[in-house]
Amino acid sequence: MALVPFPSNKPAPHEPEDDDLRDRDDELDGAGGKMSFLEHLDELRRRLIISVYALVGGCVISFIFVGRLQDFIMLPIARLVGDGQTTEVLQILAPMGGLMLMMKIGALGGLFIALPVIILQLWLFIAPGLYANEKRFAIPFVLMGTAFFLLGAAFAHYIAFPYSWTFFKSFETTYMSFKPDVGYTFSLWVKMVLAFGAIFQMPTIVFFLARMGLVTARFLIRHFKYAVLIIFVLAAVLSPGTDVISQAMMAGPMLVLYGLSIVIAWLFQKKTVED
Repeated sequence: MALVPFPSNKPAPHEPEDDDLRDRDDELDGAGGKMSFLEHLDELRRRLIISVYALVGGCVISFIFVGRLQDFIMLPIARLVGDGQTTEVLQILAPMGGLMLMMKIGALGGLFIALPVIILQLWLFIAPGLYANEKRFAIPFVLMGTAFFLLGAAFAHYIAFPYSWTFFKSFETTYMSFKPDVGYTFSLWVKMVLAFGAIFQMPTIVFFLARMGLVTARFLIRHFKYAVLIIFVLAAVLSPGTDVISQAMMAGPMLVLYGLSIVIAWLFQKKTVED
């Protein structure tokens, strides 16, 4: 006589339980599913449009205070050139040099105002490819990205650029007067500010990669000698001046930031079973 087993509520060994299925569905939902190439382009277009709107709004606000911004940027430079004096030490060589200077300063101020929105749009563009537990780092990513960019810009304005400008002025002689063009001076200042703002993003990037489990403190320490080589190469490429002072002023902070990145990776790296 054959025995017929009673039906059991317990799933077969090869069938996942309901909780596992729900967790897996949540992960797939958190990852945003798969997007086609056209959907990626549409998402990129939307993020770029919002960033442009934020930039335009920032420029409108910036141009209201463009006179104060110009004094904040150019007066310290004029004092450096004129040994504390600000009378006719910078030259306007082009007919529209003064107007273009104000336009550029207003646009740069708008970029700084719109920076948090632009960083947020960058996060929202890459967020569909992340899991739900990784998306919660949006606010730290935006705050760290904005704070470190402003910190890099402040370092360039108060420390790096004055030291570089003092080095340039040291070649002045009794028969050669150092009176640089205001357009070239501002262009050099902008390049240095943006370059330092970019390299100061190293801790933010390491924080993001460490939380995703792509970078660990041990990995950064093990490859320190290669990082030093890459840092000096980047300093030579990104430095707006070809002089050694500008390159050293850029390489030094990058080494410090790399050390800070090791600490950040150690504090926030993804824990493993061995940990």
